[in-house]
Amino acid sequence: MAKIDAFFKLMNEEGASDLHLIAGERPMLRITGDIERVKYKVLDNDDLRIMLYEITPEHKIKQFEETGDVDFGYEVASLARYRANYFMQKNGIGAVFREIPSTILTAKDLGLPAVISKLASLPRGLVLVTGPTGSGKSTTLAAIVDEANKTRKDHIITVEDPIEFVHKNERCVVNHREVGIHTKSFASALRGALREDPDIILVGEMRDLETISLAIEAASTGHLVFSTLHTTSAHKTVDRMIEVFPAEQQQQIRSTLADGLRAVVAQVLFKRIDKKGRCVALEILIATPAVRNLIREAKTYQIPSMVQTGKRYGMQLLDDAIMNLLNKGWISADEAYTKANEKAKFRPFLKSPPTDFTET
Repeated sequence: MAKIDAFFKLMNEEGASDLHLIAGERPMLRITGDIERVKYKVLDNDDLRIMLYEITPEHKIKQFEETGDVDFGYEVASLARYRANYFMQKNGIGAVFREIPSTILTAKDLGLPAVISKLASLPRGLVLVTGPTGSGKSTTLAAIVDEANKTRKDHIITVEDPIEFVHKNERCVVNHREVGIHTKSFASALRGALREDPDIILVGEMRDLETISLAIEAASTGHLVFSTLHTTSAHKTVDRMIEVFPAEQQQQIRSTLADGLRAVVAQVLFKRIDKKGRCVALEILIATPAVRNLIREAKTYQIPSMVQTGKRYGMQLLDDAIMNLLNKGWISADEAYTKANEKAKFRPFLKSPPTDFTET
């Protein structure tokens, strides 16, 4: 057993989502969103490097020493998988590990709306799950892919950096590919996937123009494509997809995206105040014909109004979902206010409304 595995065991026992190991600091855990220091000695740079290198593949050590950053996946048998990131900082080496549960929770287990499970049955198109880092995008995507795996008879290809949730073959055949090990880049994997008879393609993250372009193309040519972006609302996601393209291509991309897009799910995590744990608020955009016309005509600023009136399709605004959690007594008014898009709706719930300098 590697020396570092003891920290992963502690992480699992404490219900932590992340482990921080940084030279010059005590180990830290993120528990229900907050960083907590572990009662342990301050980590020495040389000792920490030896401990980290014990579990690091040789080619990843070489990459880290050349660049100062590296990502990879690590698994502790009968415990969990971990997404590792190493980085250099002022006091030496640092590392953050995100726990990826070995059990994939269903959309129902996660308390997600029924429409989320229905996305797994789409015949083709592009589905995006968006939100800040650490908002649970991978968990939501894993639930959707798991639903497809259990209900369809298809070929699923996942392209990630690194591989996170591992789906065992059920009714589908699932092939997991990791950038840097099984393929050079997201873009090269997507180009290859189009010749590998896929029905469903999961792209861990759309980082650049080429990857976004290939994902839109795959969705427009009969494949069901799932991916993520770091955006905070449905209409901003659509804008971001279009704005990465040169100005002279944007009108054409609007049309292609309008045809291919099926749904955008934007999510934010909250700490629960009624019990230990966290809960999620979702904004859900379903690409109805009316929504597609808004994208085609460059009127994405009207999408929030379309979401508000599209409840019969399963659509909802993020602020409405946050208000629902607040009314249930699950989250604090302060956090609801901080993470809401239209903060004015939540000011009456605050005991001491702050002066938000960004809105003055």
